Amino acid sequence: MASMPLGPQQFQQPEVALAVAALPPQAENDRLSVDSRRSSDVSSDKEMSAPVAEGNDALTGHIISTTIGGKNGEPKRTISYMAERVVGTGSFGIVFQAKCLETGELVAIKKVLQDRRYKNRELQLMRLMDHPNVVSLKHCFFSTTCRDELFLNLVMEYVPETIFRVTKHYDSMNQRIPLIYVKLYTYQIFRGLAYIHTVPGVCHRDVKPQNLLVDPLTHQVKLCDFGSAKVLVKGESNISYICSRYYRAPELIFGATEYTTSIDIWSAGCVLAELLLGQPLFPGENQVDQLVEIIKVLGTPTREEIRCMNPNYTDFRFPHIKAHPWHKVFHKRMPPEAIDLASRLLQYSPKLRCNALEALAHPFFDELREPNVRLPNGRPLPPLFNFKEEQLAGADPELVVKLIPENIRRQTGLSFQYPVDTQAQAQAQAQAQP
Repeated sequence: MASMPLGPQQFQQPEVALAVAALPPQAENDRLSVDSRRSSDVSSDKEMSAPVAEGNDALTGHIISTTIGGKNGEPKRTISYMAERVVGTGSFGIVFQAKCLETGELVAIKKVLQDRRYKNRELQLMRLMDHPNVVSLKHCFFSTTCRDELFLNLVMEYVPETIFRVTKHYDSMNQRIPLIYVKLYTYQIFRGLAYIHTVPGVCHRDVKPQNLLVDPLTHQVKLCDFGSAKVLVKGESNISYICSRYYRAPELIFGATEYTTSIDIWSAGCVLAELLLGQPLFPGENQVDQLVEIIKVLGTPTREEIRCMNPNYTDFRFPHIKAHPWHKVFHKRMPPEAIDLASRLLQYSPKLRCNALEALAHPFFDELREPNVRLPNGRPLPPLFNFKEEQLAGADPELVVKLIPENIRRQTGLSFQYPVDTQAQAQAQAQAQP
């Protein structure tokens, strides 16, 4: 198992803790009081056309029946689910595994209390998304209780494992995750982020190992839990108390309310580092300690970096701590490409972090682009290069060439849809003519 990346602390933590005590206060109920508000009445939303199910409990053996179809000429039909086990709980509600009695298919059902006055943002966003690395919504239905409580049930594809449990598995065996899996999992995380950031324009805001599903047979990764997700609008204020602590971007700790999807990039960088180390890189015990952990690695942020994170933050009382060299953060045999990618993702300045597409093109992932690469069990890799056209529409042609291997471009004809340099191609064709 990897040792702690930094060993003994290189400075007295209380000194930094006092300095950062002036950080903007963050309340646990901020998320509830501000960001979970919905802009319009739910009764006018099409989601209310979803059926109300018979039965409400998620206890083992409980059967829930509802109707699906009835749109676009599709006939209505009854479908029943038997709740098998609870797989997740939280302030949001519960997620349970269920089996469709008609087909035998396993699904995950997320059940959340629904305020009748507002739309459910997670449902709205999930209806927009369709990607191999994003968990898919099958349908939804409402259920009620004897106290007249209304619950929204999101029926999603079931994926049995998470990156969190995978890391715990290897940790329990005192082993590191094989590097091919680190590459494969991280690549798919960025594939999912590249899609949600560009096509529907969604910021996940809670990227962490627990929200990254893994199929143990195919090793396909899917982003899940869009309960904190939001379409970010430039100039519109958002809450800063968002994202799980270990994976929270520093601009959020500094109280920024106008941030970008780069907060997801920071979180993904933390996940990459955790996969490489076998444990979290920034295990802060609270909001202040989280910044202390970051400073131990990145050093004290400069005034300019603080302005980039939050231009409204004016308290610069920080002791000067030197950055810890990245090659010393990881073990000696770590590939330099892995260290370089982590350093590009974990930057104080949000604008200096590479975006998701740029991360995908990084040399760390070159092994995945080799024609004959396979999983350690001999199976082929999951789909990695079937990018949606909208994702690549505004991308640099040279970046597209890096993203899609030549053999894939030849097979799919993508070289015609995304030419490297049309002017250069025309010149080459002219020179080739007699």
